[in-house]
Amino acid sequence: MINGILIIHVTVYATTFGSAEMPSAGRAFTTKIITAMIAKGIHIVPLTLHTGVASLEENEPPYEEYYHVPNSTAQIINLARRSQKRIIAVGTTVVRALETVTNSNGVTSSGAGWTDIIITPQRGIHAVNGILTGLHEPKATHLAMLEALTGREHLQITYQQALEKRYLWHEFGDLHLILP
Repeated sequence: MINGILIIHVTVYATTFGSAEMPSAGRAFTTKIITAMIAKGIHIVPLTLHTGVASLEENEPPYEEYYHVPNSTAQIINLARRSQKRIIAVGTTVVRALETVTNSNGVTSSGAGWTDIIITPQRGIHAVNGILTGLHEPKATHLAMLEALTGREHLQITYQQALEKRYLWHEFGDLHLILP
């Protein structure tokens, strides 16, 4: 991730109230870790997310989630893409927010509102080329998003390893970095 970009919304520095649930993919970030990443040349750009409840029933689509992507964040993402840098989202909600304001050519705009987007392999991902996320349940719609990024075969291998190694799942579980 050196000389890349990381788009996160974490509780260490969150300034806006409104989430129904902790943005769990960012919970591992501490002030010390963020400082070390910045010192290594990783740009961290903000956006506002009001994460919805992710513990849904089998095959139930995620709830709408409020987002705000500032113009400065959109500009940095577009510059990183043009420079062929990695753009890594921390969490599935970040991907949903960015996909809402990114066109099929990969150009990200600023914006605010509610996203009800569901990302599948058929739809594809245009905003990011990596994600740091937790492990999701077998019938969760978030798995379709991860499959859109990395493909089913890779996802099956990583999840099999997670089961064998007894990784923890969901909000307070382990995190994995997916870089196709």
